[in-house]
Amino acid sequence: MKVLVIGSGAREHALAWKLKQSPHVTELYAAPGSDGMCSVATPVNIKASDLNGLATFARDKKIDLTVVGPEDPLVEGIVDLFQKKHLRIYGPTRKASRLEGSKNFAKDIMSRHGIQTAGHKMYEQPAPALEYLKNCDYPVVLKADGLAAGKGVTIARTYEEAEAAVHEAMVDKRFGSAGRQVLIEDFLVGEEVSVHAISDGHNILPLCLAQDHKPVGEGDTGENTGGMGTYSPLPQINTETIHQLERDVIVQTIHAMNVEGEPFKGTLFAGCMMTKQGPKVLEYNVRFGDPETQSIMLRMQADLYEVLSATIDGELDKVEVNWDPRTAVTIVLASGGYPRSHEKGYKIKGLEWELGPDIQVFHAGTKKVDGDWYTNGGRVLSVSALGADLEDARAKAYAAVDKIHFDKMLYRKDIGFRGLKARR
Repeated sequence: MKVLVIGSGAREHALAWKLKQSPHVTELYAAPGSDGMCSVATPVNIKASDLNGLATFARDKKIDLTVVGPEDPLVEGIVDLFQKKHLRIYGPTRKASRLEGSKNFAKDIMSRHGIQTAGHKMYEQPAPALEYLKNCDYPVVLKADGLAAGKGVTIARTYEEAEAAVHEAMVDKRFGSAGRQVLIEDFLVGEEVSVHAISDGHNILPLCLAQDHKPVGEGDTGENTGGMGTYSPLPQINTETIHQLERDVIVQTIHAMNVEGEPFKGTLFAGCMMTKQGPKVLEYNVRFGDPETQSIMLRMQADLYEVLSATIDGELDKVEVNWDPRTAVTIVLASGGYPRSHEKGYKIKGLEWELGPDIQVFHAGTKKVDGDWYTNGGRVLSVSALGADLEDARAKAYAAVDKIHFDKMLYRKDIGFRGLKARR
């Protein structure tokens, strides 16, 4: 079978790495792919935003399965386009993708169907938003309504910080059209978890839980990023709570989309806060998370091609997925200055080392020139490790990180700190 993975980041590298292990997959392409993905997939010089170009390539190459990594093509309707051309593609339709493409839409779905979430208000103009912020309780959370690559969220602890966030989104237009509307929601206290599941519209396959570390600084300080690291499983979340998340969040959301007349087929990823009142949904994503995917793929014991293909065919109940009982830890190495402006072109040393059998390095923003690796993005590498438990996986991952270096390299040294606290 010929498979095309759309995207070029560490998430797509991890998906391609897992798909490559399937005996069904004979040819694997990545569009646009990257130098770092060349060991598992053939790069195709087509941007992820070129939907027609991707469809033409899939038709001409007789691609049997296309897997969409990033959210933008899904929100723009790539699945609808491929389906019209009778091309097999994994992911939700444009309408279903509004769960991620519009936080306003997602909040409406949650409100109509009794899915627990934070109290919220949506504003289309800065003046009324600022007026509301003068009298609300702090801290408060501000979010750009549309896609902002995981960076459109601000936790404001003062009016001044909230005012700056509104101006950044609605006046300075840092996030472009994504910031035309701003969501202001109550700050929830608790522990955040990433809940992934695959659905064919009726059947649901829960994936293992992971926990992301979004703020750039240790101890969850500093600006929000696309994610600085993950681990899975979570020792602080028991089986009963996992079942509650699956029942009250995933099943309820899939049911809601069916009631709304837009069945959800693909990966549903709910970011949830574990509050004293129970789990509450922070936001939805309609694709695999990054960097959660890197940890999830390490633990998955199944043929990913069979799982995704069965989802398209509405036969998800016919596949079985087991999970490696060991712990996976992923540490993101980023460029100095991330998530804001950062420099590229620094030489990366250490990728030539033998890092160990339980280590996988997934490339996000790298480039190879004359045999040497260089930084080429904000998030540069994801270093993932499997260990007997959280302590062992962390030790392996950080030992591998110690062998890698580039100027102004930025990473968090406390990935998994909440899990460590729970174990202790």
